Amino acid sequence: MTTGRHRWGPWRTLGAAIVVAGTAMAAHADMQLASDKGCYNCHGTPPRKRAPTFAQLAADYARYRGDDGAVRQLADKLRSGSIFGHIDAHERLSAADAERLVRWIVDGAPPS
Repeated sequence: MTTGRHRWGPWRTLGAAIVVAGTAMAAHADMQLASDKGCYNCHGTPPRKRAPTFAQLAADYARYRGDDGAVRQLADKLRSGSIFGHIDAHERLSAADAERLVRWIVDGAPPS
């Protein structure tokens, strides 16, 4: 007789693999969004003028990891110009793109 533990074991492994793959794909998509929006022009390596790199931003904003409300607030502040001053590229972001980028940064700005 097969117990539930043995019967579901392979499915749990597959489920975990899907979650990891999905997370990696999302990180890559958000890195691509940052590239498409020109974010690396200022936040790349080396950064432009006093702009922080994505690694610096990720370290500074890691404390908001898991806090969806804070991510939304940061995205709104980014678009309104109240975080880093009025930066046209930030203010042109859609609400959805700003939230995706902020969430990616808060999650560590993983390269892929």
